[in-house]
Amino acid sequence: MPGLEALLAEADRQLTICNACRYCEGYCAVFPALESRPIVTEGDVAYLANLCHDCRACYQACMYTEPHPFAIDVPSLLSRARVASYERYAWPRPLARAFRRGPGTVAVLTAAGALAYLAVAWAVAGGPGLLRAGGSFYRLVPYPAMLVPALAVSALVLLVLVAGLVRFWREAGARLPAAAGPGAWGTALAAVAGLRQMSGGGGGCYYPEADRPARGRRALHQLVLFGFLAAFVATCLAAVWQDLLGRPPPYPLTHPVVLFGSAGGLAMVAGATGLLWLKGRSSPLASRQEVGMDYAFLVALDLAAGSGLLLLAVRGSRAMGPALLLHLGSLAALYLTAPYGKFVHWTYRTAALLLAAAEERAAG
Repeated sequence: MPGLEALLAEADRQLTICNACRYCEGYCAVFPALESRPIVTEGDVAYLANLCHDCRACYQACMYTEPHPFAIDVPSLLSRARVASYERYAWPRPLARAFRRGPGTVAVLTAAGALAYLAVAWAVAGGPGLLRAGGSFYRLVPYPAMLVPALAVSALVLLVLVAGLVRFWREAGARLPAAAGPGAWGTALAAVAGLRQMSGGGGGCYYPEADRPARGRRALHQLVLFGFLAAFVATCLAAVWQDLLGRPPPYPLTHPVVLFGSAGGLAMVAGATGLLWLKGRSSPLASRQEVGMDYAFLVALDLAAGSGLLLLAVRGSRAMGPALLLHLGSLAALYLTAPYGKFVHWTYRTAALLLAAAEERAAG
């Protein structure tokens, strides 16, 4: 990979200085993990980069940042290393360059997905039928036309994520003496749910400003996480009601499917929109490539969740057909970009937290 050797050399230089200093060891899990690695390998850099939650407390506290000759900048270094790890572990390898696409790709895929579903709806309901008020979604786009592509793309996303995760684990977990046990899993999942590594040593992230801690980023990430979980519950409930109980949509506003879906959509819109706002105000302590990936993912998530809420609001009107096509198109864009965009970070970050918990238990 172009530039990988230079990145590894710079990582070895900066992290060796950090290992000698150890001033930041109480801020997050990165520095205790670094202390057990006097020699940093390529897998170690990927592990540390994905263990980092970009709280930037280490940069704020560091006495060796520019204009000091050491020019330490761990947040920017690990940001570049994270992107390099996404590309390195991508499967199939030729598609790794897809990580370099930005929000424009989301717009193109959304439009393409909406046009594909428009062709289906036109064939099923005809032009006038698209603007007919009320009724079921399936009168425009049949259930199999929604289900089969969704299952196929979901299977592809899962396959790509698992393949990348296996490669990451083989390299990053090479030092681990044994497989992670239930205790390590519990510690790692609690860290994922609580996002405590974003606390910046207790005071919050130095994000978006590099000289003042704040807790807003952690809260917004938790909203996105809650939104994902609520939307997943809504999808599972919809499958039970429709496929097992034989009660197809639409459902009333007080139905559990609608309640969970609405709560998840609102949480994701609030979280993604807030993170976009913070990112626009953030200090430049991240690689340009990762910033572009962040924008692309947040825009895709915002569009998918927002269009779902719009569809709920207009489902009894003549605007239901266009809103449905927009929502399906945005979901297609979100799914198709998931395995080659910032969405992959949760898999590597969870694995890194699991490795950290397992190492801590093995050492103590």
